[in-house]
Amino acid sequence: MRVEALTHHGLGRLPDGTLVPRVLPGETVEPRGDGTWRVVEPSPDRVAPPCPHFARCGACAVQHLRDERVAEWRAGVVRAAFAAQGIAAEVGPVLTSPPRSRRRARLHGRRTKGGAALGFHARASEEIVDNPRCQVLLPAIMALRPRLLELVRLAAPRGREVGVTVAAAPAGADVLVEGGHALTPALRAEAAAWAAGAGVARLSWDGEPLATLEPPWQPMGRARPTPPPGAFLQATREGEAALVDLVCGALGGAGRVLDLFAGVGTFALPLAGGAEVHAVEGDPALVAALLAGWRAAPGLKRVTAEARDLFRRPLLGPDLRGFGAAVLDPPRQGAEAQVAALAGAGPPRLAYVSCNPATLARDARALGAAGYRMGPVTVVDQFRWSPHVEAFAAFERP
Repeated sequence: MRVEALTHHGLGRLPDGTLVPRVLPGETVEPRGDGTWRVVEPSPDRVAPPCPHFARCGACAVQHLRDERVAEWRAGVVRAAFAAQGIAAEVGPVLTSPPRSRRRARLHGRRTKGGAALGFHARASEEIVDNPRCQVLLPAIMALRPRLLELVRLAAPRGREVGVTVAAAPAGADVLVEGGHALTPALRAEAAAWAAGAGVARLSWDGEPLATLEPPWQPMGRARPTPPPGAFLQATREGEAALVDLVCGALGGAGRVLDLFAGVGTFALPLAGGAEVHAVEGDPALVAALLAGWRAAPGLKRVTAEARDLFRRPLLGPDLRGFGAAVLDPPRQGAEAQVAALAGAGPPRLAYVSCNPATLARDARALGAAGYRMGPVTVVDQFRWSPHVEAFAAFERP
């Protein structure tokens, strides 16, 4: 059978609707007896995957597709999401982070007879694919891998998986263990000794900072906030820089800016270089980190912040007055309730950063109905070779 298309999950779709991994549009494939598929006639766009773990690892879906076609595929996913909402979106450039640039990842670890395994899950499986030659993680994280295996052996109960979130920071790695053994005085001492020996900036255990050798601050504009353990960060520095440039370019000149779903200040703190900012975020720990970073940074304009659940309590008309612009960076479910309020009483300029083209398109339709005009959509590819698509759009209303 001939592969008809590549789905938004990076799977090849056959004429009968069957979905096949690791194949490309135009290829002829046939089933093997073991449930896998053999490529009979390969596509001219097929390339050798750069990672030896690609055949089994579930983190990447399209390493076998040449880079230009990966960018076209991502742009097509965004166009299709908008088309489903009746919007003919103009999709501009695709900004792709380089290989080995991902600075934050949640890995899975398990003790084994020979020691430990650490990596991502296999596709559609709970099996952990050990990935010592991963081509997406930052070299600094890969260099720490032998010590992280020691940590898995220390933390993981027999027969149970642990999560190990690693974020690279200028002062050293910020490491969070989740699902490990309950902390005892002896384990605390062992874990603290591991942190000192591994040279990490901070080790946290189920959200509790256990050993902090240096604050794992992150640069955001002129500020250096220290995120709480496991906090969200943009996946690559290159991707974050591209998004900050897009947001600041779209909102430049506004005297007062509203930052919705502000996190630890990815956009609020750079924007404060030229505007007063009010940041709203649901997690009080992130709000505290944002404000501490602002207070310690010289030369920034006034930043205020509040902890508020924007899904249940969106900012309404009176809250929105006096702002010349707003930025939204919601999670995958988008910002439907907040967008409804902005449609009625929002500022004239909006910048929307999205990790889900489907909810971005849904919210764009609501904004369009309220008189906002959308500019070109920019795809920012921070999760290279994966099915994850991030996008940016600016909106303006007369």
